[in-house]
Amino acid sequence: MCPYVGIFGNLEPPVKNRAPHTHRELELLDVLRRLGGTARNSELAKTLDVSEETVRRTIKSLSKTGAVERVHGGAYLAGTQGDPSFFSRISQHSDEKRQIAVQVAKLVQSGMTIFLDVGSTTAFVAEELRQIGNLTIVSNSIGIGQTLAGTNGNRVHLLGGELQSDERGTFGYVAHRQAQRYAFDMVLLSIDAVSAEKGFMYRSAAEAELSAMIAENADQVVVATAHFKFGETAPYVGPDPRDVDLLVSDKFPKGALASALEGWGVKAQKASGA
Repeated sequence: MCPYVGIFGNLEPPVKNRAPHTHRELELLDVLRRLGGTARNSELAKTLDVSEETVRRTIKSLSKTGAVERVHGGAYLAGTQGDPSFFSRISQHSDEKRQIAVQVAKLVQSGMTIFLDVGSTTAFVAEELRQIGNLTIVSNSIGIGQTLAGTNGNRVHLLGGELQSDERGTFGYVAHRQAQRYAFDMVLLSIDAVSAEKGFMYRSAAEAELSAMIAENADQVVVATAHFKFGETAPYVGPDPRDVDLLVSDKFPKGALASALEGWGVKAQKASGA
C-alpha cells in the first residue's frame, strides 16, 4: 500500500462485482502503463486529450476497484506495477523532461538498435519513440518495455537480472552479460547528477555500473537530463565522460561544467522550446 494513501489516496474499500471498466478507464490504464506505471493528472490529461477534471473522476472510479492508487496530483498502478518513489521522480520537472524527450527523439532513426535505462527522463523519451518504427529497443526498465512493445514494428528486448522494485528495473550479472551481446547504435542515459569534478553520477551503484559498461559498447552515447542536476553530486560514478558524445538538456551548462564537458569532448544541445 502506498504510504500517501492515508493522506491523499483512496479511503474507500474496493468495489466488488462492479461492471467491466469503461472505455475511458481502459484508456487511462493503458496510458499509465505506457508512462511506466505512474503519472501526474496533467500528463494524463494531455496524453488523453481530456480535462484534468475528467482524469480525476476516472482515477477516482478506478481507485474504487483497486486498479490504481491515488496520490496528490496523480496516480499509480496498484500492486507491482507502480512505485511511489518512481512516481515522485517522474512527476518532478515533467515539462522540462518532456521537452528534452522531444529533442532526443529527433536523434533516433528507423532501424536503429538503442538502449534506454530506467531513468524518469528516458521514460518520457520512450513515449516519443512510439512515433518511430522498426527500432530494436533494449532496456532494463519494465515501464519502457511496456511503452514500446508492439508499436510500429519495434522489437523490444528486456534485460534479465535481479528486479529492483524501487527503480522498476533489472540489474546485476545477468543484465550485464545480456547487454554485452548487443551492438548499440545509440545509448540513452538519464543520470542523477553531473559535475565538472566527478562527471556523470548515480544514486544507485547498480545503475552506475550498468551504464558505464553499456556506454563502452555504443556508437553514440546520449545523456538526457534536466538542468537542475548540473553541479549536483551523487555517491556513484557512471560512464567515463569521454565515452559520452552528447548531453541534451533544457538549458546549456555554464562555467566550470561547460568547460569540463568541452574537455571531455561532450557536446551540449538545448531542447527546442525550453
